[in-house]
Amino acid sequence: MSSVVSRIPAASSDEALAHFTRLLQFETDCWDVHFAISNARQDFVLVDVRSEILFAQSHVENAVNIPHKRLTRENLINYPDDTLFVVYCAGPHCNGTEKAAIKLAELGRPVKKMIGGITGWIDEGLALISTT
Repeated sequence: MSSVVSRIPAASSDEALAHFTRLLQFETDCWDVHFAISNARQDFVLVDVRSEILFAQSHVENAVNIPHKRLTRENLINYPDDTLFVVYCAGPHCNGTEKAAIKLAELGRPVKKMIGGITGWIDEGLALISTT
C-alpha cells in the first residue's frame, strides 16, 4: 500500500536536478543572504519592497527600501544594468516580492526572491534593524 507521498512517483534524478537547479536561479534564502552580508560578500542589492513606514519600523541591515510600486527605470538609474537585485517583503503571505520581481524582469534587471521575507529572517533567529 502506497502513501499519499509516494503515490505519484518522484521525478527522475535528471529531472530533479534540472528543476532544483532552475529553482535556485529564482530564489535564495535568508541564511544565504545573511551569510553574504556578514562575510563582506554582498554582491547584490537587497531590496525591501514594503512601504516606507514598515521599512522604518524594521528591516534587514544593508537593505534599501524601494516599494514595488516605485521600481522604475528612473529609480534604478544609479545601479549598473547587471546589478543583481534580491527582493523581499513581509513573508510567505505577501506577494510583493513577485510584483517586484516582475517589474525588475520587465526592466531587464537580474532578480532573485529572498524566500521567507521578514518572517523567514526572524524564524532564522536573525536580527532586524529600525530607523525610527
